[in-house]
Amino acid sequence: MSIQKISNATDTITTTKILRDGETMVSSDGSFELGFFSPENSKNRYVGMWYKKITVATVVWVANREVPLTNKSGVLKVVDPGLLVLLNDTNGGIIWSSNTSRHVKTPVAKLLDSGNLVVKDANDDDPGNFLWESFNYPTDTLLPGMKFGWNYKTGLEVYLSSWKSKDDPSSGDFTYHFDPTGYPQRVLKRGSDVQFKSGPWNGLRFSGTPNLRKNNFYKYGVVLNKNEAYFTYELLDRSIISRVTLSESGVSQRLMWVDRTPRWEDRFLPKDPEVWNRADWSNGCVRRTPLNCQNGDVFIKYSSIKLPDTRYSLVNNRMTLEECKDSIVYIRMASSELDKIAEPKGKKREILVVSLSLSLGMVLLGLSLMLYMRKRKNSNHRLRKGGRLGTDDHHDESHNESIDLPLLDLYTITKATDNFSINNKLGEGGFGPVYKGRLEDGQEIAVKRLSRDSFQGLDEFKNEVVCIAKLQHRNLVKLLGCCIQGEEKMLIYEYMPNRSLDLILFDPMRSALLDWPKRFHIINGIARGLMYLHQDSRLRIIHRDLKASNILLDSDMNPKISDFGMARSFGGNETGANTSRVVGTYGYMSPEYAVDGIFSVKSDVFSFGVLLLEIVSGKRNRGFSHRDHHHNLLGHAWMLYKEGRSLELVDDYLVVSGYLSEVLRSIHIGLLCVQQSLEDRPIMSSVVSMFGHEGVLPQARQPGFFTERDLFAAESSSSTNAASSINQMTITLMEAR
Repeated sequence: MSIQKISNATDTITTTKILRDGETMVSSDGSFELGFFSPENSKNRYVGMWYKKITVATVVWVANREVPLTNKSGVLKVVDPGLLVLLNDTNGGIIWSSNTSRHVKTPVAKLLDSGNLVVKDANDDDPGNFLWESFNYPTDTLLPGMKFGWNYKTGLEVYLSSWKSKDDPSSGDFTYHFDPTGYPQRVLKRGSDVQFKSGPWNGLRFSGTPNLRKNNFYKYGVVLNKNEAYFTYELLDRSIISRVTLSESGVSQRLMWVDRTPRWEDRFLPKDPEVWNRADWSNGCVRRTPLNCQNGDVFIKYSSIKLPDTRYSLVNNRMTLEECKDSIVYIRMASSELDKIAEPKGKKREILVVSLSLSLGMVLLGLSLMLYMRKRKNSNHRLRKGGRLGTDDHHDESHNESIDLPLLDLYTITKATDNFSINNKLGEGGFGPVYKGRLEDGQEIAVKRLSRDSFQGLDEFKNEVVCIAKLQHRNLVKLLGCCIQGEEKMLIYEYMPNRSLDLILFDPMRSALLDWPKRFHIINGIARGLMYLHQDSRLRIIHRDLKASNILLDSDMNPKISDFGMARSFGGNETGANTSRVVGTYGYMSPEYAVDGIFSVKSDVFSFGVLLLEIVSGKRNRGFSHRDHHHNLLGHAWMLYKEGRSLELVDDYLVVSGYLSEVLRSIHIGLLCVQQSLEDRPIMSSVVSMFGHEGVLPQARQPGFFTERDLFAAESSSSTNAASSINQMTITLMEAR
């Protein structure tokens, strides 16, 4: 391994004090050093951390393990609002970055004596206030003081991931986890396949690791509470250097540095004795003698053994260690095995003999237990596959049914999104941030994660699941599953490569990608999706927040309506309702809904009309300005329509020659949809028909919200209207009724 040390004897870098390739940071006690290095037979450069006081270069953490530098132009620096970034100084490109959900006034990065690299405020040493720390993102090494496991409040898992090879520190085949489900144990995996389990934690140690005992070198323990579940260890003597590591071949071991060497020191039959002797127990074991019910079987008492998988077990938290020690495990064996068991001197052999001549009572008891366990198993299966989610009082009784929706575990989602890396963040809305992810089978997903600061909550989460779980239409985004674990609530959708419509439509450069045929295709797709919701789905769905940012585009620019958190559904012939809770986005809300709380399929039609005119013009309705008047986009389109100049509404980037009649007809349909009176607006099935036929359209009447705005008044009140800013955030208004 190539490490060039030009130490500048500092443990801290700041926004003005950077670290270049060739320089290093050193913890204040001289235990750890951080800088740039190259693995054994590689010329790639990585930012890593190693022990400073030992002679064998041993890297314990790597920052940019997945994205190496190919030259020595790397620069590590701290930037506002509190991020540690690795840059390629040649082109300024970001190679790697930490993440943070808040900012501080004076951010610094400091290498602590424990080997924890932290980003924090220069004047705040409280670990609870750290913005980021490398102990939360280990590579293949568990250092003393790390919390190996889960933080339920943040959804973060700390686990080990092997190097791909000695020359490549990128994530290899093996991972090592603390599994808190059921009762906690440590699990070694190769991909998704479990290779080894430590056995459950018994209060003193993991049952399958008898060598983990009280000693004079380190202390260890497991912490379990509503906020966290993790294993940790601390060195009793700071002069000792010890680490737990996961090798590229999948071997997890505790190593201690020995200066004098100097080096790092480390009734069933095995199915494969050769690999068993190499401490590879993944193949399990087999019976020496097959069971034979005709000759009779017995249950033989075993003690001091590793217990079976406990992920789905029930836990008696009140049982003491002494009571646990008194518990007995009996293993069913062939009766001939009795002769092979040496009876302890002075003790009576404890055996339960199984007879075929069972009493009727025992048969009935067995059948009862079997039926009970089958019922319980089916119940658990339904829970894992998709349970019933409660609904609020806006839904009818037909919603009180089980929803066949896959429930994904938090570990799967965390791994898919690289611990919700900022590099995978797609955007953020009223619900919370959205991340791109990739499941182990290669499927790309979009993860919508409920923010703890969100004004939307459990009701909207349940509402979205209920509304969209059973909807199937090519123009609706597909909900793949959800994750509910601890405080985490997430929805998992199919990933849309072209993101949301607003990111292209309102971007002066990217909007040129949308020629008229593409825009007309998008308009028609949205119309068909909305018609399905209003008319053809099992329940009538009113979206209530249709807007450009809620239209997602797949790789072929096919539109898909998304975000059903504000939607409402109805059965029978109901087409609308009245509410005191007005939700939606300014600029898209119909007048009767925004003013009186009356929503219906016609309020969705109004939103569609606004969206249609935005697609044609490339301009937002809210925030639209014109040198000749102070009307919004609807007012502008209405004035041009009355004067026979509708083509002036068309986006400057569009070439519409050959499509003039189609463009003019689309503008006309858009104005019909945004008419002031809801009775005048067409239903969506009529809108779809209008696009497909060349019949004569009725005259459009004045649109809703057709009033000239007082820009000076709007500016003076902008500070009190933060929720209705041009950012198009979803708003919620409460009105007394």
